[in-house]
Amino acid sequence: MKHFNPPGWEELKDGVLSQSISIQEGVGKMFQLLPSSLRQEIVNYVLETAEIREGFSDFVEYTKRENIPLYIVSGGIDFFVKPMLKPYDSIADVYCNEADFSGENIQILWPHSCDSECPGQNCGCCKPTIIRRLSEADTHAIVIGDSVTDLQAAKVADTVIARDYLSDKCKELSIPFQPFETFHDCIDILEGLNLRVK
Repeated sequence: MKHFNPPGWEELKDGVLSQSISIQEGVGKMFQLLPSSLRQEIVNYVLETAEIREGFSDFVEYTKRENIPLYIVSGGIDFFVKPMLKPYDSIADVYCNEADFSGENIQILWPHSCDSECPGQNCGCCKPTIIRRLSEADTHAIVIGDSVTDLQAAKVADTVIARDYLSDKCKELSIPFQPFETFHDCIDILEGLNLRVK
């Protein structure tokens, strides 16, 4: 969003980060500031500049080798999230928001919205709801995250691996977590959990 710099986006971003407006409202309004004609330019920009954190390929291979189902649950939008993850064919599934380019400006769709148990409501892509949908009685839910969109998921996870904004909020809210810098750290943390996978 910063690269395209539509007027008013920073105020919306600050509102989301301070939690004075919901993620769904803020993200939806931010993308409405962008014309649909920018679709390919946005995709190109993301693919050229976005970097997946160090060790991600090794982490994906580790989860495959250890038979750990890996779900990517992103507050991002399908038209740039899915192309970034395309090379990683062993990811069990990708959950994210969707974009509609049929109008003059981009509209965001919310196929994974909050269930009745979500205290936040209007999360956008509701990570706690997805955790509940995917979990069975013996599931050990692990959340790896760094942003405001991961906070509600951290509150319902069995294990939280956090950095940046999420680690600060976990400290503030006394949510137990393990810190990480790279996905190699995440591999070490998972190995230390010694979980049994069926």
